[in-house]
Amino acid sequence: MAESRRSRAPLVTGVVFLLIGLAVAGAGVWLLALGGSWYYLPAGIGFAAVGALLWRRSIAALWMHALLVAGTLAWSLWEAGLDWWPLAARNDVPFVLGLWLLTPWVVRALRGRVDAAAAVRAGPPRAQLALGAALAAVLLVSALSWSRDEHRIEGRAPAPYAAAPEPAGVPPGEWHAYGRTGHGQRYSPLDQIDATNVARLQVAWTYRTGDVRGRPDDPVETTFEVTPLKVGQRLFLCTPHQSVVALDATTGRQIWRVDLQVRRGLALQHLTCRGLGYRAPDPAAAAQAPGDCAARLFMPTADGRLVALDPQDGSRCTRFGGGDGEVDLWAGMPKVRPGAYYSTSPPVVTRSRVIVGGTVLDNASTVEPSGVIRAYDADTGALVWNWDSGNPDDTAPLPPGRTYTPSSPNSWSVSSVDEALGLVYVPMGNQPPDQWGAERNPAGARYSSAVVALDLATGRVRWHFQTVHHDLWDYDVPAQPTLVDLRLGGRTVPALVQPTKQGEIFVLDRRDGRPLLPVREVPAPASDIPGERAAPTQPVSALSFDPPPLQGRDMWGATMFHELACRIALRRLRYEGRFTPPSLRGTLVYPGNFGVFNWGGVAVDPRRQIVFATPAYLAFFSRLVPRKDDTTLYVQGKHAPQHGTLPALNENFGAPYAVRLGPFVSPLGIPCQEPPWGYVAAADLTTGKILWMHRNGTVRDLAPIPLPFRMGVPSLGGPIVTAGGLAFLSGTLDYYVRAYDLTTGRELWRGRLPAGGQATPMTYLGADGRQYLLVVAGGHGSLGTQAGDYVIAYALPER
Repeated sequence: MAESRRSRAPLVTGVVFLLIGLAVAGAGVWLLALGGSWYYLPAGIGFAAVGALLWRRSIAALWMHALLVAGTLAWSLWEAGLDWWPLAARNDVPFVLGLWLLTPWVVRALRGRVDAAAAVRAGPPRAQLALGAALAAVLLVSALSWSRDEHRIEGRAPAPYAAAPEPAGVPPGEWHAYGRTGHGQRYSPLDQIDATNVARLQVAWTYRTGDVRGRPDDPVETTFEVTPLKVGQRLFLCTPHQSVVALDATTGRQIWRVDLQVRRGLALQHLTCRGLGYRAPDPAAAAQAPGDCAARLFMPTADGRLVALDPQDGSRCTRFGGGDGEVDLWAGMPKVRPGAYYSTSPPVVTRSRVIVGGTVLDNASTVEPSGVIRAYDADTGALVWNWDSGNPDDTAPLPPGRTYTPSSPNSWSVSSVDEALGLVYVPMGNQPPDQWGAERNPAGARYSSAVVALDLATGRVRWHFQTVHHDLWDYDVPAQPTLVDLRLGGRTVPALVQPTKQGEIFVLDRRDGRPLLPVREVPAPASDIPGERAAPTQPVSALSFDPPPLQGRDMWGATMFHELACRIALRRLRYEGRFTPPSLRGTLVYPGNFGVFNWGGVAVDPRRQIVFATPAYLAFFSRLVPRKDDTTLYVQGKHAPQHGTLPALNENFGAPYAVRLGPFVSPLGIPCQEPPWGYVAAADLTTGKILWMHRNGTVRDLAPIPLPFRMGVPSLGGPIVTAGGLAFLSGTLDYYVRAYDLTTGRELWRGRLPAGGQATPMTYLGADGRQYLLVVAGGHGSLGTQAGDYVIAYALPER
């Protein structure tokens, strides 16, 4: 009976090889017809030939498979070099099948019935040795690749050499704005934690908000993205469901909590709060009447209000807004539809102004609320000016009975401010819908996907710089502009550093928008959609993390079959590099609208004149779907939910096309392009040179089996840097907060988080004299990271 089973092994194995061969050869013909790699057709024939020889119980099957293994290895080295993950995807199936062919059940049946003594005397047949040698070569090359990192840039950042004056009113141990100050550097002058002791960090306290996604009306993107403020000895933060909390900064004890009673049943795309605005008290001001509030916290809500709270007890500052401590951001809005306009990012706060923008739905329709930017009196809440990019020259407060321009480009991210220059710097989004631009407002189009400098006093445009012309890719400016003084040509220049989704970091003179690092216009592909036009050129900075265009050799998967499927998928899409316009055929968008950089932005060390960045690389696809009417759901399907998520997202009512969007992934849901997908990097802001760049993060929390492979994963949530020579990041898609040596990029410490850390951390000084690192771990709905409600403070052990 055992002998019978052994004799059937080649037959069964042969059938498997034949099926694999037919599938691979057939797909290989398809790929060749699309202009792709030639390898898969002969490989499929090779698999089939091995199957036929196994069916005949011929020892030549081992010779044939040895040739297949060796040929695949040679082709893999030619395409991928000594890069382990691409090598693994190409060689895994031939290697595993080769091991099976060397098992006794197959080999004995192929050698025929000879007595054991004769088999021993004869030794292994040459075919068996040849196959073993081919498999050994795969192992040897794999071992060589394990000791190399083809994607690593080694180097060193300079030592600190420039002065870094602190903005007035922000003590070194505090954090008064989203980016610590209105300049948005995410730089702390604290140096108690440094490279010599960071490995000793431990949890000092943990606070649970009790606010976790999962309520009936929650959209998919219900996320805990807040960066708390630290003022005096208190921390101030907001939660996804719009509560504001004050904690003791040293112990984590809750001091007060206020629920802002947001309207229920909103059809929101996002439900989050990234932070609060803060205005410090005026030391020269007279005693305050009840409700005046010497200091103020400002919170924009998901139902379209701007609320002013007293940091002392969370009560309303009733002088603001005429008695109730809030202003209605729906005032003057066209197309009022609760949930279609709201602000997820903190406002800019100066001594006299509160400046707020808001998000407008990307792809629901062509007629949405306005993307107007408004400045309110920080004391009374009176509207001081409004800048509507669809009507940019009229900034006087909108009179009763009039409305702002519908669907004008909006600013959903965080703005920055230079009070000395009297300018607020606004990162602008795109006019909806994102992938169809033939009917956009010409005035708004000028400011779409641009950084715009507005006069603090009047709201008028002082200058603007467009990072994408006629944006058709959702490449809106996602991140807060960072303001830093740079030493260039022997003089100090006030600069603005603007990261973008497409990977550019533009370095501009913040006085007039003039590029300080060279910017060139490069040719871009034309649109093939009737009536649409794509810009003939696009701007590229001398400081760029834009990845090379994808090729067939860059495709990847868990096996050679998934890689083959991705190669076919790539060839079926329109792709002529970055800025390939959307199409009916389907377009590959790389980098995708997840962005090389997103709202987390970058951190800048003003003393070293460098930027610490977290570039991410994920490809997406977009496919235009012709619309015949303005009621049918073409991309959402018949069962689109009516609450919690937007039923019309990507339908583009009013446009001739809906759009189907998604990540470019294999049948297993794994990115089709090879890893790494995420890095940490440092670059010199005065030269544009990338100083070092390392893959970052593991797939421990992304794979079905928690294997900590360091493949390099994206992060969502920004970094910070400190005078201690460290950078901190918690936003990677594995659940860790990490510390890096800012000079070399080496990871020095990591702490395991109980949930996804998709927020920007911060650091401060406690009443006990210790420096604390604060991390929010709440997860991210659309990324699928673990939900949580954790606020975690780390510190060095008490002496």
